[in-house]
Amino acid sequence: MIARIWRGWAPTATADDYQHHYETEVAEHLQRVPGFRGARLLRHQDGGEVMFTSLTFFTAMGDVHAFAGADAEVAVVEEAARRALSRWDERVVHHEVAVDLPV
Repeated sequence: MIARIWRGWAPTATADDYQHHYETEVAEHLQRVPGFRGARLLRHQDGGEVMFTSLTFFTAMGDVHAFAGADAEVAVVEEAARRALSRWDERVVHHEVAVDLPV
């Protein structure tokens, strides 16, 4: 399994907008990707800014390419996200999941 890790920052005033975008539009898009295995959005308040860390899981890198395109390390940041965020990682990092502990 592959973990795709990306971060974005939002002013506190628009952080809920970004979270809503992730819960709706991003979730809908991911559900249509073959090999999608789940996602988590982490939220960390830091002063007047919120840092989001997105962890998405895919069966294999081929599935990541189905989501992100030919250059899978380029961040996928839709227009609604760009409106809510003040900055974001332009590139993502992929890790092979070495241990997956079930609940």
